[in-house]
Amino acid sequence: MDRRPPRDAVELRVHGISGVTAERILDHPNVVRVAGDTHAGFFRPRPGSGVAGGATAGVAVEAYRWGSLTAGAAVRTASMLLLLPFMLSNLAIWLRPPGPDRWGLLSMLCRLLAGTLTATFVLAIVGVTLDLIGWQCVPYPGCRASRPYLAWLYALPSGPRLALLSVVPLLALRGVWVIGTRSARAFEGFGPSSAQPPTGGRTESLADAGFWHDEHTTGWLRQIHVALGLGTVNVALLAGASPGGFGVPGHVVLFGLAVGLLVFGVVLLALPVPASPAGARRFLRPLWVGTAGVSVLCLGSATLAGAAPSGSGKLPGYEGIAAGVVAVQGVLLVVLTVVTYARQRGAHSDERPFLRGLGTPIMAASAVSVGAAFTATLVYRLADALDHGDIPDPIRPNPPIVGPLEPPVAYWWAALAGLAALLIGAATTSGTLLLSRRRRRGLAARIIERDYPDVRAEDAHRLRLVQETIARARVTEELGPVLIAFLVIASLGLATVTFDVIGIGPAQLAARLGGQGGAAAVFAAYVTDAGVWVISLLVICLLILGFRAYRSPQSRRVVAILWDLGTFWPRTVHPLAPPCYAARAVPELAKRITGLAAHEPVVLSGHSHGSVLAAATILQLPPSVLARVSLLTYGSPLRRTYARLYPAYLGPQTLGDLGERIGWRWRNLWRDTDPIGGPIFPRAADTPPSGAGPAAGDVDIRLRDPRSLTIDPADTVPPPIERHWPYHTQAAYQVAVRELTERSR
Repeated sequence: MDRRPPRDAVELRVHGISGVTAERILDHPNVVRVAGDTHAGFFRPRPGSGVAGGATAGVAVEAYRWGSLTAGAAVRTASMLLLLPFMLSNLAIWLRPPGPDRWGLLSMLCRLLAGTLTATFVLAIVGVTLDLIGWQCVPYPGCRASRPYLAWLYALPSGPRLALLSVVPLLALRGVWVIGTRSARAFEGFGPSSAQPPTGGRTESLADAGFWHDEHTTGWLRQIHVALGLGTVNVALLAGASPGGFGVPGHVVLFGLAVGLLVFGVVLLALPVPASPAGARRFLRPLWVGTAGVSVLCLGSATLAGAAPSGSGKLPGYEGIAAGVVAVQGVLLVVLTVVTYARQRGAHSDERPFLRGLGTPIMAASAVSVGAAFTATLVYRLADALDHGDIPDPIRPNPPIVGPLEPPVAYWWAALAGLAALLIGAATTSGTLLLSRRRRRGLAARIIERDYPDVRAEDAHRLRLVQETIARARVTEELGPVLIAFLVIASLGLATVTFDVIGIGPAQLAARLGGQGGAAAVFAAYVTDAGVWVISLLVICLLILGFRAYRSPQSRRVVAILWDLGTFWPRTVHPLAPPCYAARAVPELAKRITGLAAHEPVVLSGHSHGSVLAAATILQLPPSVLARVSLLTYGSPLRRTYARLYPAYLGPQTLGDLGERIGWRWRNLWRDTDPIGGPIFPRAADTPPSGAGPAAGDVDIRLRDPRSLTIDPADTVPPPIERHWPYHTQAAYQVAVRELTERSR
């Protein structure tokens, strides 16, 4: 029951990332939940215990805490680290340039690339089970020695052995599906927030009624991806098993059916999502019936195939399948880069596009790189363990008695490219920061001269500290070249696709180019090993962070920061990515505001990332509610980050539309020392803000930070440099709340 004392207005605070407590949001030690549940709820100070910190007279303060949606469950938070490549691939489409996505081409390319990531995940499990264990290790006495958990597999013929081990990637695929569906249950029951009917098909605006309602799209894509995963296992199993089960003709026909179903799934990924569930079932039913039938036949064929000589080397066909997936990813990245660049050049924008408009291919390349790092780490670390600590290569082969245990060539190139990306990325970052240091310090010096014209000699040290803080806060704007360099590195790495296809690794290429002696080949082998260890250590550190997130709430909040930023958008590309928490937060906020606004004006107050949730909520409110709603943002990355990264959805035009919807009852507090927040409508001298009307000039309120360099006579220390938090303790905050409340009556 909502026990609210009578007030003239309500200030509804929405926190930023990292899952802070309701007590901190309200700046009050005793709070009580008045709506919501343990995942996300609305809190107020306990009756009779005083008012919230920074409260304005006559205004009740309420807090919306949504952090548990991403950082609440330890198991969910830790397991989500495994879904990082899927999350990055889903994020790619939202960074596209402004303007309509003609023919859905960018969406199609991103969905196809996401499908290859699912295939990469399945191939990694296939590589460690069917290839390394079932084909390369078990037949060799030196490898299975002192390993009774593997020795019993030697009694099985190779066909039944591969059939039995193929169950492991199927279970892994099922586990990823369960993680996504179970973690999404906290968001169930929150459909479209607007009274308007949901729009059919794809949505292009945050104001569309069905924008956050992605269950239909996710369900369609999830079934296709699982079918693609099953098909990948079937093709790998048939490629490695002997054709003795159903005979050579039956084996060929079955292999053709498996490949045909994979092609059918790829075609469905390329098609737009059907508007109705009935239309989706027409395509999914034959896909699933065919895939299930072929999977049973594949397992039966491999079981009946009997023994086949393992020989030396990798599982037959596995090298080619892995190289084929890498080649497809390379082609898709090239096409995605070309299409995105052409689209951004044809779009009309008032501002210079961030990242040259190439945010989508950069994020897609990141997803592919992280997926390759995860895969290479899993395969190489297991090969290292099975091979008694010595991964062989063409320059340093193991004796036949031990077994080859050779991972695919594609993973050697991935390790080498990963090491190059780290070194060049670190060099680019250092160079960018050094080259921009003088410019950032010059800007900070001009701000200091304006804010503190008369400085005493004893305050010179503190003045330098403030100037350095302002200069460091401008680092965010300097990271563009680093990301562009990453895309260039990824593009250069595509040249290795040719070597993947023909099966030439780094050491073999160096041996051919280096001539006699083999020194170049040995050097290339050691450099590649270093790359394997570097990316392995990074992935292992990530897994350690996931383990700590399971046991430590503080570490869980650190992981949640990444997830708060990456899972804000709906899953319209990769259905196995972590669920979109805004699918609950935005409709829930809209519902609560609608109920409160029926009795009293509401000031929606959003800090940092909470201001993004607040903006998305206002875009979903009907006009009858907007008349009694105002917006207060502070430390907001809306323009500084989101409008630049997501210009098609939160660009200047969308922000201008947001102001129009609420009659420009909007105030934004920001500081020069804040590394995250900034003005919403920046403008040059004597020019109106871009992307909005004259009223936008009153939105931004700059706060001097610190308030003074000298020590107040009633204090013992100078005012602190507050940077990103807090804002509600300053008088300008209460003035803004009071003004917005009066304008909303």
